Amino acid sequence: MKSLLTIAIKAALVAGAEILKIYETDFNVETKDDASPLTQADKNANTAIMKYLFTTDIPIISEENRQLDYEERKDWKHCWIVDPLDGTKEFIKRNGEFTVNIALVENGAPILGVIYVPVSKELYYTSETGKESRKVIISSEEDSVKEIFAKAEAIKPSAITSEVKIVGSRSHLNKETEDFISEVKKKHKVEIVSKGSSLKFCLLAEGLAHLYPRYAPTMEWDTAAGHAICKAVGISVIDQTTGNEMIYNKPNLLNNYFVAEV
Repeated sequence: MKSLLTIAIKAALVAGAEILKIYETDFNVETKDDASPLTQADKNANTAIMKYLFTTDIPIISEENRQLDYEERKDWKHCWIVDPLDGTKEFIKRNGEFTVNIALVENGAPILGVIYVPVSKELYYTSETGKESRKVIISSEEDSVKEIFAKAEAIKPSAITSEVKIVGSRSHLNKETEDFISEVKKKHKVEIVSKGSSLKFCLLAEGLAHLYPRYAPTMEWDTAAGHAICKAVGISVIDQTTGNEMIYNKPNLLNNYFVAEV
């Protein structure tokens, strides 16, 4: 697992460096078939990540790769799930709240997660045992993984008290989310914390928020790495359709609505 974690961290950092190269230019924005935005940064980051992950001989699901039919995926015991640039809209807005997401899934469960924030150089990752998550601010994408392991510190969630911080999207809250918040307000004082991309999961894992209700569409690559990081510190990510922990490499890669809770 340490070897796979090392590869995933290296891939995330190299992808981050590629993203920043584009971020500093007057880049173009394309529109994909699903109406979501696409930039050269998404493409370059994906290419960089694939070079590393291909060496593991573990199959890969990436937002920017051709998606395989479930018949081709259903017998995979392990797979990587990757979003080379999570938060492309945030990237376009140049607000810094975008990430590189890399997760390793075993029998549908996320067991390893790496999230890198290129602008702030914050790196979150699960420990090799999967029983802890850590955070480090790197000095450069050239930092060695050995140095990163030495500098990183364990993170942990904070317990819910009379005050609850609920993390939401930068975009407006829909009715389902507002209803969820209203229910929480019956028992607690509520503060809404806005954050883009998979950073919402990171806020929970490091104790800066308590709840993340997501009553809007997400894909598996949006959540797998953040789910792994939360799971390693004891946070549940519950599928609101099944009532169980979210699973991955499903026939349909679109997630059901979910709630992450400490």
